[in-house]
Amino acid sequence: MTFCIATVWIVNGLFCKVLNLISRHEQIVARILGDNYSRVLTILIGLSEIVMAIWVLSKFKSKLNAITQIAIVGLINTLEFILVPDLLLWGKLNSLFAFLFILVVYFNEFYLNKK
Repeated sequence: MTFCIATVWIVNGLFCKVLNLISRHEQIVARILGDNYSRVLTILIGLSEIVMAIWVLSKFKSKLNAITQIAIVGLINTLEFILVPDLLLWGKLNSLFAFLFILVVYFNEFYLNKK
């Protein structure tokens, strides 16, 4: 399960944002933060997601990591739901997939990995 969670971060960070294989991500950044630096900001966000994947795989401070993931996914998806639902792959339904991802992260860390 941990590997699957890390894969989500790698795919979104590397392929969707850094390599710009899905331009919609840069459009979302441009609409929310402005056009001037949208490419640079999209790359930085993508690199941050790659770092998150590495953190997930390292299992270093895994509870803090899970809480951080939950907060980031919740915040970002709330902003996108309100500000740019027309740019989301599944529109406002994206929030359901974000919630499911949050549940997977929570279940993986606080149920499967009890110490």
